[in-house]
Amino acid sequence: MRRPTISDLARASGVSVATVDRVLNGRHRVREETARRVYDAAESIGYHALGLIRQRVFEDLPQYKLAFLLQKPMQSFYQNFAREIETAARGVATARIQTQIDFPAASTPAAITEKIKALAARSHAIALVGPDYPAVAGAIDELKEKGVPVFSLLSDFAAGVRKGYIGLDNSKVGRTAAWAIAKTAPHPGKVACFVGSHRFHGHELREMGFRSYLRENAPEFEVVETLINLETSEITHEATLTLLQKHPDLVGLYVCGGGMEGAISAIREEGFVGKIVLIVNELTPESKAGLADDVVTMAISTPLPALCKEMMTLMTTAVENGEAAVPGQTFLPLEIYISENI
Repeated sequence: MRRPTISDLARASGVSVATVDRVLNGRHRVREETARRVYDAAESIGYHALGLIRQRVFEDLPQYKLAFLLQKPMQSFYQNFAREIETAARGVATARIQTQIDFPAASTPAAITEKIKALAARSHAIALVGPDYPAVAGAIDELKEKGVPVFSLLSDFAAGVRKGYIGLDNSKVGRTAAWAIAKTAPHPGKVACFVGSHRFHGHELREMGFRSYLRENAPEFEVVETLINLETSEITHEATLTLLQKHPDLVGLYVCGGGMEGAISAIREEGFVGKIVLIVNELTPESKAGLADDVVTMAISTPLPALCKEMMTLMTTAVENGEAAVPGQTFLPLEIYISENI
């Protein structure tokens, strides 16, 4: 395959070869908007001097180190989340963003606080997905005193201490899942709900919203005791099999967080396709496959590109402007996927 030339780059950028040359060599100033267009085009066509162009475009901009602590590095959702963070960082036009993405060794307070402190030592701001433990809130309070803003992602924690929350309105997510079951189940019956852990505030809110909707609008459905799956597919698979055996009149199942792969495989293997309304969170290869063969009725998804873009704006604003620079909560619109729109 032929390597793109400077003429190819000029054509892709919609500018002259001379303008591209000025961006490459930095001999004369080029408008930021034009230089940015050349950079974006170079990235899209795979131009060999992308690193040099990036240096020219961003050399006069402030540099920020932003850290991100996610969960479950082997899950496709978090792998995609990490990719979207990198994409959003490259898209920031007002600063040069250096990202560090890490994962705790375990979802314990000690493991999470250890990672938070390590990341804070070399970052201007941190955003993380995590459970709401007093020890985690304490670590974040220490960082607040040092001027390092911390943001909660997807599930809120350390309210009053963390800088801001970015994610969905989790109560509405739970109510939406309940609405879907009430409207699509063939008849009333028992419904169940999985949460990863009651320490995940977002899961708690989803469960509360789920139960609240059914109590208010569909009391003919009975919600059985909530199950904890630690967001693992193995636990979810076994627990789903037990549910199906224990409650033959089960008509709906909602997986609040991770581990949906286990519910999908259990329903598929036991021949309950079409008999159980299964609602899951996030559009992943696994949930897409489940939607395609009618194992999954609906996937309620986080708009990761929009979340990551907003996150970059809020984090850089917090670094630049300090206190009272960002809203306490930023809710993004949820996305709904069914078999007909995947």
